[in-house]
Amino acid sequence: MAALRRLVAHNPNFSYASLLPPALLICCRGIASKLFVGGLSFYTTEQGLSEAFSQHGQVIEAKIVMDRVSDRSKGFGFVTFASEDEADNAITEMNGKTLNGRVVFVDYAKPKSDFGGGMPIARGPPEPIVADN
Repeated sequence: MAALRRLVAHNPNFSYASLLPPALLICCRGIASKLFVGGLSFYTTEQGLSEAFSQHGQVIEAKIVMDRVSDRSKGFGFVTFASEDEADNAITEMNGKTLNGRVVFVDYAKPKSDFGGGMPIARGPPEPIVADN
C-alpha cells in the first residue's frame, strides 16, 4: 500500500481513481444502473447476454451467476448499464421477451443482503426430546 501511495503522490499521471476498473469506478459513483435478469437458459453465455442487452444501451458488464459445484448457470444474472435511462429502456424492451428459448424477467437489482455474522443454520445433532410422564 505504501508503494501505491508513493506512485500516486510522485506521478501526476496516476490517481487512485485511474487504478480502479471502470465498472467499479462507475458503480461507486452511482452513475451505472444494475439490472437483475431471471429465467435465463442454461445455454446463455455472458457474451450472449451482453450482446442481447447492448441493443438498448451501453453495457458495462454482463454477469451470469454460476453454481460452484456443478459449474452450470443458476438461471439468472446481472447486466450493468452506463446510465439509468438506458437501464429503463432495457427493462421496458427486454422484460417478458424470449432469449435463447426462455422468457426472461428484467428488473432493477436489489442491494446485496448481509448474510454473514448471523446465527448458523445448524450446529450439530438436535437436542434429545425428553418426554414428560
